Amino acid sequence: MRCPFCLDEDSAVKDSRPTEDGSAIRRRRICQACGSRFTTFERVQLRELTVLKRCGIREPFERDKLARAVFTALRKRPIDAEGAERMITGIVRRLEAMGEGEITSKTIGEMVMESLITMDHVAYVRFASVYKDFKNVEDFELLLRSLLNEE
Repeated sequence: MRCPFCLDEDSAVKDSRPTEDGSAIRRRRICQACGSRFTTFERVQLRELTVLKRCGIREPFERDKLARAVFTALRKRPIDAEGAERMITGIVRRLEAMGEGEITSKTIGEMVMESLITMDHVAYVRFASVYKDFKNVEDFELLLRSLLNEE
């Protein structure tokens, strides 16, 4: 594993343990060259997924990209990181269980919105505003009205 500090490729594992939800292995490492310590996570990947974007471009699915989007929506919200990670892991498992190698970005976006609406309404609105490409205040107003009508 390459050291993120000095980029040397020789590091030693000092400690390994499963994450709280058991979906990954957390490894504490130390760089043999500079002595820096860092953490890596190892996850099971059931199948190689490709995302078909709205514009027609195909690109490999990246769990980290999904996580960045979710954590951006949840920023400064009272949701613990473990809960968000469980949600992300659940979405990835559902995508892999679909049995298809190619998944549309719309499918991923809908799954994220389904999960966020039950977790935090503010995060849901934040994500929806980017995902649905809101252009004006009326778009927010419509979404907020639909949320209020569901309660």
